[in-house]
Amino acid sequence: MTDTLALLKLRRSVPPQFLAAPGPDAAQLDQLLTIAARVPDHGKLAPWRFIVFEGEARDKAGDIVAAAFKARNPDADGEKVTFERNRLRQAPLIVAVVSKAATHPKIPIWEQELSAGAVCMTMLVAAQAMGFGACWLTNWFSFDTAVLSAFGLGADERIAGFIHIGTAQTVPADRERPALADIVSRFGA
Repeated sequence: MTDTLALLKLRRSVPPQFLAAPGPDAAQLDQLLTIAARVPDHGKLAPWRFIVFEGEARDKAGDIVAAAFKARNPDADGEKVTFERNRLRQAPLIVAVVSKAATHPKIPIWEQELSAGAVCMTMLVAAQAMGFGACWLTNWFSFDTAVLSAFGLGADERIAGFIHIGTAQTVPADRERPALADIVSRFGA
């Protein structure tokens, strides 16, 4: 078995609360983003882009999320607002993968959105290959127009996922997966 297959068999998501510093340095981040951008991309449209949140920028992003949450939930208590504020503060590095799918004469929007999903998965695998833990999450604010606008996104852009990356303090045990017999069918059988 190749090292790649061994890595794929062992890949696990590490929840953000179990990711600590150090995260990737500047050179490693550039490498992660370069690798992630190598996904299948019919028509070479690059229907995605990246927003990097690290250092104090995570605090600013957290404040934006907390304000939007409070606006949506004016009766929310301080503990819940703090929880929302901290969603983008746990891991030392977070990369938002932004889907920029647009109408195209030959390439459907759903195919462009799948390319953004492939970016997320590729980044997870590359982070683990570098020795980091990572997790791909979406949240209520992945589609919240006030948050997206504050993050500099246009009306046609959505966040396909927030990739949280850092040094894994704990790696969760593998969860039970469905039996292949339950999820595989053979055409014509």
